[in-house]
Amino acid sequence: MTDVRSLPVPDGLAGERVDAGLARLLGFSRTRAAELATAGHVRLDGRTLGKSDRLVAEGWLEVTLPDVAPAETLAPIPVEGMSIAYEDDDVVVVDKPVGVAAHPSPGWDGPTVVGALAAAGHRISTSGSAERQGIVHRLDVGTSGLMVVAKSELAYTVLKRAFKERTVEKVYHCLVQGHPDPSTGTIDAPVGRHPVQDYRMAVVSGGKESVTHYETLEAMAGASLLEVHLETGRTHQIRVHMAAVRHPCVGDVTYGADPRLAERLGLTRQWLHAVRLGFDHPSTGQWIQVSSDYPEDLAGALEKMREGMR
Repeated sequence: MTDVRSLPVPDGLAGERVDAGLARLLGFSRTRAAELATAGHVRLDGRTLGKSDRLVAEGWLEVTLPDVAPAETLAPIPVEGMSIAYEDDDVVVVDKPVGVAAHPSPGWDGPTVVGALAAAGHRISTSGSAERQGIVHRLDVGTSGLMVVAKSELAYTVLKRAFKERTVEKVYHCLVQGHPDPSTGTIDAPVGRHPVQDYRMAVVSGGKESVTHYETLEAMAGASLLEVHLETGRTHQIRVHMAAVRHPCVGDVTYGADPRLAERLGLTRQWLHAVRLGFDHPSTGQWIQVSSDYPEDLAGALEKMREGMR
């Protein structure tokens, strides 16, 4: 079924080109956003927009996402910049770049982790639904870093249980606006679909239990670098929780970040990276821990913040 997203234009994106603004709002690549506009799938207050048209504050966007072909008919797409951080007969840990989805889904026909592994000849577990085979957890398209995929059926079963029982260590670094007070703390607030803007998640009554632990690693003028440990793993959890305490991830305009700061830093996505992943090996029980360095765009933005953007 065709997916239609309806959403308001945030004030911070007023005047932005359609392709750039849509990429930030929905987590697409700018190329994908431009293709949608060129195909006539983007409307503002009932008027069809081109990719270079400008967004208008308080306007209402309607984006039609064409059906994606079933996962089994999609040709695997190699992914530039995706590397293997650890691999054996049971699991493969990938270092996922920004702009790559975990698996195919309606409205997304760009590169995926599953497709890239298939293109490289890696065996993947057949457990799970057709489009999510081997997937035991996910990272947002706009979030980079470490993600484990099951290769064996045993690994799929054991890792799914480990994530459910919260025995997996999931550590992220994020650059947020301002300085959280206290500098180290826990955010325990339920997360669910936003009651009006269904493209977003929010802290809502009746949402799923969501617990985020954070620690300030470094404070600088206007921003803080945090280390975040996730106790649960809800969709957009870190982004939602940090926005809820009024310290959104830098660059995350969907959740209220200042787009002017992102522009000055040359950042086109949220500053959020999965830096460490640890789990008991599904066959041996040995503790496996893998780390990831910041990608170039995040490292560059952080250095500019440290230098006061001089």
